[in-house]
Amino acid sequence: MRKFALLAAALMASASAHAENVVVTGGTVSGVEAQGVTAFKGIPYAAAPTGANRWRAPQPVAAWQGVRDGSAFGHDCAQAPFPPDAAPITTTPAEDCLYLNVWKPASAKAGDKLPVMVWIHGGGFVNGGSSPGVYSGQNFARDGVVFVSLNYRLGRFGFFAHPGLAAEGLGGNFGFLDQIAALKWVQANVAKFGGDASRVTVFGESAGGMSMHMLLQSPLARGLFSQIVIESGGGRNGTLPQPTMAKAARVGAEFAPGLTAAQLRALPEAQVTGNLSMMSMDQKGYSGPMVDGRTILGAPDDAIAAGLTANVPVIVGANSADGFAFGTDKDKVFAQFGADADAARKVYDPDGSKPAAHLAMGISADKMFIEPSRHVARLMAARGQKVWLYRFGYAVPKMAQAIGGAAHASELPYVFDTVAARKGDAPLAEEQPVATLTHRYWVNFVKNGKPDASGVPAWPQASATTTTVQWIDGKGASHVEDPYTARMDFTASRIGG
Repeated sequence: MRKFALLAAALMASASAHAENVVVTGGTVSGVEAQGVTAFKGIPYAAAPTGANRWRAPQPVAAWQGVRDGSAFGHDCAQAPFPPDAAPITTTPAEDCLYLNVWKPASAKAGDKLPVMVWIHGGGFVNGGSSPGVYSGQNFARDGVVFVSLNYRLGRFGFFAHPGLAAEGLGGNFGFLDQIAALKWVQANVAKFGGDASRVTVFGESAGGMSMHMLLQSPLARGLFSQIVIESGGGRNGTLPQPTMAKAARVGAEFAPGLTAAQLRALPEAQVTGNLSMMSMDQKGYSGPMVDGRTILGAPDDAIAAGLTANVPVIVGANSADGFAFGTDKDKVFAQFGADADAARKVYDPDGSKPAAHLAMGISADKMFIEPSRHVARLMAARGQKVWLYRFGYAVPKMAQAIGGAAHASELPYVFDTVAARKGDAPLAEEQPVATLTHRYWVNFVKNGKPDASGVPAWPQASATTTTVQWIDGKGASHVEDPYTARMDFTASRIGG
């Protein structure tokens, strides 16, 4: 009797955990409920990009029989390890990786028309995935949003051209085509989870932020989203090297000289992955994203200025120390400015009191992400687009002391309200209010089309000549004259105005 009772209890627990089945493209998937949210993980949105599908646009998903278990993430995409990652993946990466995940309020049902949010991760287009704990959609769904995250091909699997693929157009940005395919899946299926396909906000950070610029300009992405959030996505011409297809093919030939399409597709997965990671991106045989005329038409700011981008509401911004540089010698830090070294000192270190490490990080951040975000906001506002500009300035004391502000990607646990899942030190009591506020701005934007819809400090739109920014830190949020204006003006004068 006792064994029977235990078995019955286990079956009942299983039934309540897998509380819901949803029919999607390809078959039926089960959801797992926890704390008022039902999660459906590891849903294939395209066929496995392996074998004959390697270096092809994503193909229709293969149908499955029965109910697919949605309790675990699918493989993150093939990549070399990156131990310093603050959001480490939790799966074994593989070439078979075109999976997405859906979180919804447990009470949501088809026809509810809830707003939808789609997350595209960063990682330099060579690392990352949808499985890290800080990227959980639990708390967005808790707050009434249908949340989707996805994987897309990385490294040479995702961004590759080669003369052997000449008959197929040389190759291209397969990772971007994956993102677009996933957004098409959302359009076709999200209503079954209670989502509204006409209210889709897509957001991404770093490489994901750069992907937002791609989605804005790509003709293939038109109509797949209604709003965009660009976190640390650059946007200036030259921020991200974007070779032509022909140049990318020459780079691909360095990796695999003389191979045919069939020989390329027969290469072992491990050989294609190689040691390519955020630690070793600048190497022969890898081009990164390229101008292919389908996903990328040109530099983001050029596309905006030419009116080639989707005119949708946008949040754009960066962190207060959003760079990739370290220095201990001020002379070496300023030597990079050449004849403008003295002018740079006057802007960045007028009284000579700033540590070299803070200066190096600030200079890098301004060039890569901070000034380009203002530039993008101004261009969008000039065409009448609704755009809100932010700077995330909260840093735990250890980080603030080391680099002078909030590091690259450090805003994400606050946006997701998942500080407890962050890698590293235990959360401080002061962090939760920052997370609550930041997360609320993003939820407001998704639900209401503006970040300050309710319950948070006002956040005015940017203008074509804006010199203000919404500053978010441990004291809360306020709209202020940007304290980095002189720095950004100096940076802009050196890279194109």
